[in-house]
This record gives sequence, structure tokens and C-alpha cells, in this order.
Amino acid sequence: MSPTSAPPTDVPSDNQWINATNGRIASERFSWLQAVVWAHEDQAYRNTSGHGPQRIGDTTLAVALELIRFNPCRPGVDILARRLNRSVRTIKYHLGILRATGLLAYRAKGTRVSGVGNLASEYVWTIPQAFDTALHLTTRASDRLIRRVTGIKDAGRKRIRRLARTVQKLLGRREARRARRARRTNRRSSNTRCTPMRGGSESLSTAGPTSLPPESKLDNGEAFSAAPKKSRTRRALNATGRRFQLARELIEQTEWLNRCSVPRIAWIVRRVADAGWTSTEVRAWLYLRGESQHVRRPSGFLATVLHNAENVLDTPAKRADAVERWRASLEIARRERIQSVRRHAERFDDVWQPPTSPAVRRLVDTAFAARPLVSHSADQDILHAVSGIGELTAAEIEASREEARVRLMSGDTDLISTAVASMGHQVASDLYGRDLVLRGLQLMSATRSPLLSVGT
Repeated sequence: MSPTSAPPTDVPSDNQWINATNGRIASERFSWLQAVVWAHEDQAYRNTSGHGPQRIGDTTLAVALELIRFNPCRPGVDILARRLNRSVRTIKYHLGILRATGLLAYRAKGTRVSGVGNLASEYVWTIPQAFDTALHLTTRASDRLIRRVTGIKDAGRKRIRRLARTVQKLLGRREARRARRARRTNRRSSNTRCTPMRGGSESLSTAGPTSLPPESKLDNGEAFSAAPKKSRTRRALNATGRRFQLARELIEQTEWLNRCSVPRIAWIVRRVADAGWTSTEVRAWLYLRGESQHVRRPSGFLATVLHNAENVLDTPAKRADAVERWRASLEIARRERIQSVRRHAERFDDVWQPPTSPAVRRLVDTAFAARPLVSHSADQDILHAVSGIGELTAAEIEASREEARVRLMSGDTDLISTAVASMGHQVASDLYGRDLVLRGLQLMSATRSPLLSVGT
């Protein structure tokens, strides 16, 4: 490290989250790469663990160049290892270096969510405060970016121009490597014989030289084809294709089937698929047979439930009647959830009375001081949303999603958890968006996160 460079930064694990970092969010990718190059030149990283890489090297820069291709920045470790031809352990080391230097911050930490599967960590590109100090940048507070740059002093202009040229070279090298790989692929695919007698395409022709036509006979350049263009029509699915299509739809629509393989489910539903059943009719049959929410072996349970189904509901009229009964039960369940939420809201409309026991009162006072009560407007929002997504306007849905997003950024998952518990996962995903609900469930399951303690 040069004598004029900034001291190494060491961001603790508790401050490697977006709502705990002291850096600012990068407004675009080029500025973030400038900060990465600065950290590489000034060696703004100090290894305190005793194992792993000791400094920011070329592999760290390669990882950063791959991260700018993901928006939102949610790369899987296996994907990065495969693209960079590195081990998974190496990728984890260098992601940790970027977090410890303040160049990455967690938005959501990767974990396993029951019923959903493994989720990759989602990061935010951040620029540490040491970079602003070293480059003599002036910043001010911002609601969206934590801080935003308002100017730069003369002492930092030369350095930031040099960083910009370095970033342009790195991006140029990456594009050059992609072009070389594409040329090698094209060369391998075009190295074939195109003339008889085992002659290559570069050999001289015996037909003599050819002359160009005069300019008076040149066409106007517009494309013309004598044969009419044939419209592409989708090929009709055969019996095997219909089985796989029904299997994919059932895996997407049924929660307890989401980890099953498509070929196995296609083999199980082969008889109902050949009889012309749709995924809606299969789900209606599962309801009539008594669908369970806790299935230990999904494929075996599905095979047992679908046994002889094609003979019981052997006509389209019978299957349509089953679908109507299933939809009627869903409507009754939805109305019961609405009544339950309303009773819950009315139960807490009365004025709250403190407990009479002094010990319990002290515990309540401590809890209230540690975390303020959520306003009653959240329950009203849930009541309004559970009455039906179709009754809400686009502006109301966007306002609900923005409120849930703001609360989730501060670590509050009560709004999403209440919606999932009262309305179900599907309706909550329609209201707040699938990604936002998954982030909320992910934060709820990450019990080791310091952000989930009371008072943060």
C-alpha cells in the first residue's frame, strides 16, 4: 500500500447489511467498478481471519465484473464458480472480501425456505466512505442512495479520471475475451468441407474469373423473395408432450410438488393426461380426495390419490362439476379468512388495559420501550387487501407494495407475515409481489441474523 493511500477498511459482519452500512449505494455500475479498482490499487482490505486470500487480487476483480451482469444482484455461488472456472470456496472467499471492504451489502441472505427451496443471497453495490474521502468527493444525504455525490475537489479529479480509464480497460478485456471465444466457436463450426472431391472452400475454382455486373443492372437493395413466407405454427403436442406439460403445470401450481422432478410426475399423471385432463381438473380431484398440506413423499401421495381417477370422472361434465365444487370451497374459505381477520381487528378495537401484576407490567414496559407498537393502519391495510385483489386499483396495490418494501428494508416483516398467515401465500404474492414475499419469508427464517433482534 502506498504511503498516501487510505488505511485498510474492515467492515464487521453486523454492518454488512444495507440498513447498517456506512457507505452509499452506487447509482450505476461504472461508479461501483471505480470503487472496486480503487480498493484493488490501495489494497483497502485487511485479512484478520488468518485464512483465505490476503489481498484484493485479479480474482476479486473478475468476480466484480461478473456481479455487474446481475440486476438485481442475486448471483448464485455455483453460477459464479462455473463462469469463472473457480471453486465454490474461492468464490465465497472473494465475496467476503467485497463485503468486508464495504463494496457489497446484504439485502437478503441466502438460506433455505420451507416449500420454496434454496435462495441465493441478494446484494447491493455500495461504495465505502473511505473511497469518498480518498477521492475528495463531497456528498449529501439521500433517501434512495443513503448519500449522493454533489461534487469533487480538484485534488481528486486526476485520480478519478485514471480510475475511469482502468475500468474501461477491464470492460474492454472482458468483451475481447468474449469475442475470442465466439471466434473459436465459429471457426470450429465452419471448418467443414463444402466441395466434392475432398476439396476445401479456399481452393481455386476452374470456372475462370467472374466479373461484376454493371451499375445500371443493380437492384435497389430491397429484399424480395418469389416464394411466399410460410407462417410458423406450433407443432401439436403428442401424448408424451401432454404428459410433461401437465406435470410442469402441476409442479408450478401445487406447493407440495415444487421439488419433484418433471419426468417422474409425468409418468404418474400419464393416464389422466391421456384422458384429456387439465391441471385445474387434477387439482379439483385432489381436493375431492382430501388434499393434505403436509406431504412426506409427494410423488407417492400423488400416485395414490390419482389411482383410478380417469374412470371415476370419465366425462368432461363430471370433471367440470368437480371444478365448480372446488372453486366454491375456495370462495367459502376466503370468506372465512375475511371474517377471521375482521374479528381479530374488532377484538383489539377496545382500549388496552395494562396488566395488574407488577412483574408482568415491567415486562410489558420493557418490550414497548425496545420496539414501538405497529400502528393500527397495518391491520386495516390487510383487511382491505384480503377482501380481494381484483377489487384494488393499480395505485392501491403499488402503495401497499411500497409500504411493505420500506418496512422490509428496516427489518420489519410483520406486514408480509400477517398477509401470508391470513390470506395464504398465493394471495400475498399477488398483492405484494412474489420477490418481496420471498424476501420476507427469508428474513423470518434467518434466525441468526443480527437484524432480527428487538430494537434494531
